[in-house]
Amino acid sequence: MRPLTDDETKVLFEKLTKYIGRNIVHLIDRPDEPYCFRLQKDRVYYVSESIMRKATSVGRHNLISLGTCFGKFTKTGKFRMHITALPLLAQYAKYKVWVKPNGEMPFLYGNHIVKAHIGRVTEDTPEHQGVVIFNMADVPLGFGVSARSTVDMRKVDPTGIVVFHQSDNGEYLREEDALF
Repeated sequence: MRPLTDDETKVLFEKLTKYIGRNIVHLIDRPDEPYCFRLQKDRVYYVSESIMRKATSVGRHNLISLGTCFGKFTKTGKFRMHITALPLLAQYAKYKVWVKPNGEMPFLYGNHIVKAHIGRVTEDTPEHQGVVIFNMADVPLGFGVSARSTVDMRKVDPTGIVVFHQSDNGEYLREEDALF
């Protein structure tokens, strides 16, 4: 377990900024206690500093997980968000999309969201911006990238893709071997 390098921090914050914008400050400067990001086996964990200090007594090979896994760095140096970061992304999300009940299952099976399945969208959502997907009862289902801006979404036919799938709660079952 080690702190992120400057390059790794830059890549992580650029990815997080796509989803939560300036609310990234709320992740670091929390009122209850300070939190930080740590790297363990190419995975980035969001952990409180008190737990991080206690974990230093555990050997690297014995430490499996620590805090909330936000994602992992690929071999090419890119950062891939994991579904385990969804509760924090949903809490601070800048742009949100609500899906109708008939669109929940296709999204949870890993499909993109089409216009016919959209219930509501945050106003002024730009194209290719990170969005958090909710059902109509405000339960976070996953996250993705908007394929079109809010204005363009209104003009698309009902079978047109409006949100590209990135990750969903169904990954807990589909990829349970690779998550941790």
